Amino acid sequence: MNSKKTTSMHAMKYEDAMRQLENIVEDMENGELDIDEMGKQLQKAQQLIKLCKEKLTKTNQEIHQILEGNTDKS
Repeated sequence: MNSKKTTSMHAMKYEDAMRQLENIVEDMENGELDIDEMGKQLQKAQQLIKLCKEKLTKTNQEIHQILEGNTDKS
């Protein structure tokens, strides 16, 4: 089950992950989570942050490769 969550999380778009993070933060700020749920949501937030960081790093590398390719052709 955990590998299914990981697979579906990696398939998630950056914008969707950010939206989920924003919802978690909003719920925490509004005091809508009990202590057990807060622990679960913090773990989920940690996974979402990692996913967003990986996606940003990958996109940054792709942009650098494209830009380097363009400067080689000039």
